[in-house]
Amino acid sequence: MKIALAQLNYHIGNFEQNVAKIISSINKAKGKGADLVVFSELAICGYPPRDFLEFASFIAECKKGISKIASECTGIAAIVGAPTENPGALGKNLFNSAYFVAEGRVQKVVHKSLLPTYDVFDEYRYFEPGKEREIVEYKGHKIAITICEDIWDIGTDPMYTICPMDELAKDNPDFMVNLSASPFDYNHAAERRKVLKYNADKYGIPCFYVNHIGAQTELIFDGGSLVANSNGEIADELAYFHEDFKVYNLPELVGSQKQYTQPPASKMSLINDALVLGIKDYFKKLGFKRAIIGLSGGIDSAVTVALAVQALGKKNVRVLLMPSQFSSDHSVDDSVKLCENTGIQYDKIAIEDIYHSFDKELKPIFGDLPFNIAEENLQARIRGVLLMAVSNKFGNILLNTSNKSEAAVGYGTLYGDMNGGISVIGDVYKTEVYELAEYINRNEEIIPRNIITKPPSAELRSNQKDSDSLPDYKDLDEILYHYIEKREGPKEIIAMGYDEQLVLRILRLVNINEYKRYQTPPMLRVSPKAFGMGRRMPIVGKYLS
Repeated sequence: MKIALAQLNYHIGNFEQNVAKIISSINKAKGKGADLVVFSELAICGYPPRDFLEFASFIAECKKGISKIASECTGIAAIVGAPTENPGALGKNLFNSAYFVAEGRVQKVVHKSLLPTYDVFDEYRYFEPGKEREIVEYKGHKIAITICEDIWDIGTDPMYTICPMDELAKDNPDFMVNLSASPFDYNHAAERRKVLKYNADKYGIPCFYVNHIGAQTELIFDGGSLVANSNGEIADELAYFHEDFKVYNLPELVGSQKQYTQPPASKMSLINDALVLGIKDYFKKLGFKRAIIGLSGGIDSAVTVALAVQALGKKNVRVLLMPSQFSSDHSVDDSVKLCENTGIQYDKIAIEDIYHSFDKELKPIFGDLPFNIAEENLQARIRGVLLMAVSNKFGNILLNTSNKSEAAVGYGTLYGDMNGGISVIGDVYKTEVYELAEYINRNEEIIPRNIITKPPSAELRSNQKDSDSLPDYKDLDEILYHYIEKREGPKEIIAMGYDEQLVLRILRLVNINEYKRYQTPPMLRVSPKAFGMGRRMPIVGKYLS
């Protein structure tokens, strides 16, 4: 038997495009002599469809799409992910399902058993867990069909009380297929390989794992679909961050000693490629073309510009340079140099006169009160207004440039530098932003060296440095990582040797600034725990605040 894997970039709710891509891959698989072609989880509608699943018309479009796909499956079978209506009165109204179609019709529907409801996943909100697990037989072969989470419950602390593959294994399947929608983080590819190797080794059968590729708002799907042989070794891996298609001969994976030996990509190359895909798909799937960015001369806006140029091309990236009376000459010079290096359009608007006009009008209210954060934030908001004016006039979408360290402790101005349609590096710590800049410059100097080496500053008052308000970024980011990604509390972090008052101060800043993060743009997710839908905290909580 020959099995094709189709790793495609779906668009949520774009049924015409999704169905056309699936049918095109079915025909491609036919042309290459495949007996079976496999697509990913909820391929018909895209993942995650979220509350679109509550609309009867949305489910009706899914059913129409499956019927159209089934009619194309003559001389070949396909496995396609789609939601299915639950005919029973009890439980949720839908299943998350895999359709096995052949001979022009649906032959069998397999339901997902394990529904993740943690981090970015919220499947039990919509779906009923599948209770029955049956082998699918086709052309003399027994196929165990699983869906994403169904094969992930491994290790010493299982989350579920059943193991679908243990039950399917009783019928002695010849191979296992897993339809997946597994979002990117910089550790996840290694975890996927581990999971697939575990399953192939445990059950002694080849395993085929098909993932999404493409970005859906903040979630990025990196592809990397996998094939494991019956000895529990990875036999092949599809492309990352690109659509891919490949046909495999099943007998070659039984008892095979051949292993896939491609070295893993570096963390920064993965983050770079993920963010580029995130920007690209955000614009493409929403019908946008051009971006606008506020370029300050600092590292965050410089990295954002470089990523946007990779994603959209230099003709589609425009920046504003908006110096104030507190801006240094080198900030403007560095910004101009970056624009020249990348070939993007830039405009310069000095904001000092605008700032003074605001200051004059506020004078009767502010009186003789000293200059403080109010005047600092006023400059950031002036810049935000100017950027949004250009956005409205020309249809350029504003890219937010805040990093994860700033977002964590609230070092940013609501309705000012926290504006934007999408936050590009909001899940990248400040120390990682510097690493990313070095990666971007690996072949040539794109980001001017001075931007990377000078001390970071918001330049909202005279001689300001980030270090005036924040701890050293190395210490800050390490403590934030242990609190956010590792979910470790103050006692555990202090026990690692960090200063007690510093730890308590940082954790308090994280918690009291939750209200700001509720009002920020979606942040492209690249870490195992990002701000947004995967980290849900109360605004008014007292814990550690």
